[in-house]
Order: sequence, then structure tokens, then C-alpha cells
Amino acid sequence: MPRVNADQITEVALTLNGREVCALAEPRMLLSDFLRHALGATGTHVGCEHGVCGACTVLMDGRAVRSCLILAHQAEGASVITIEGMCTDEGGLGIIQRAFAKHFALQCGFCTPGIVMSLADYLTGTDEVCEADIRQVVSGHLCRCTGYAPIIEAALAAAREIQAIKRESDGGRDAG
Repeated sequence: MPRVNADQITEVALTLNGREVCALAEPRMLLSDFLRHALGATGTHVGCEHGVCGACTVLMDGRAVRSCLILAHQAEGASVITIEGMCTDEGGLGIIQRAFAKHFALQCGFCTPGIVMSLADYLTGTDEVCEADIRQVVSGHLCRCTGYAPIIEAALAAAREIQAIKRESDGGRDAG
């Protein structure tokens, strides 16, 4: 991370959804604000600004992080994926997003991007998906609309599809 003076506006370069980007940031600008206001990635929502609600969750270097707890300058050189980067190459909804739609796992949609990003980290990072772990992942997000049951159903459905794709790419070999 570059050294930044308190009154110095500097350039922050990172990879956003597979594309090299660069914009100016004030020293204390949060990554969530940088993504939304400087880079136009408005799917990253800002709720509590304390890391509690999870609405601002993005993937940074492959891990789910709360972008309201990270300064823009701390993301210098990182790879950041937002909900906008979860679409298919053709621009359609990704696996988790489709599962959310199919299982009615969203209502107002404010919390949905953050939950999708946390689930993406978990579902793609493990071969042994279980409901208890999904509940643990989702517990870090506040949703006032769905009661979580449809979210869990959608996550389990997405997990089955992701696991099937992993098995297919393994050529049918058992990974264990």
C-alpha cells in the first residue's frame, strides 16, 4: 500500500471485475465509497458503515470483505469483484443470482449483493458444502425482508449446481 498523507488526493489503481481501473481517492475514502462514487459500481450497497450489516461485501483478492471497513488506498493493486462482476460472460445472471431469483430469496434487494458475494466466496472455496456452514455465512448479513429461509434454499441450490460443475470439470473423477 502506498504511503498517503492526510491531505493528499492520490490515484488508486486496481482490477475491478476483471478490468484495470484507476481513479482519485482522498486518504480516508472508504473502498465502498470509492467503488460506488469513483468507479460507478453502485451494486455495492452501503448500510451501517460499521461492517455489521454486510451490504457492502465484495471479493478482494478472492476473499469476501466488508468494503466499508477498508480504505480505498488499501485496495491498491488488488483484484476486486463486486456484484456487477458476478454475471456470466454473456451478461446474464450468475449461478447464485439465478438461484436467488428462482427461490424468491430477495425482496427489497438491498442486502442481496453482499450476501451473494459472501456465498460466492464460500461456495467456490469449499468442496464440502453444508447447510450449517451456509447459515454461518449468511448470519453475517442483516436482511429484514426474507426471514432467511429462501436465502438458505437458494444457497443450497446454487451449491448443488456449483458442485456439479466442479465434478464435470474434474472429468467425473472423485476429488476426495
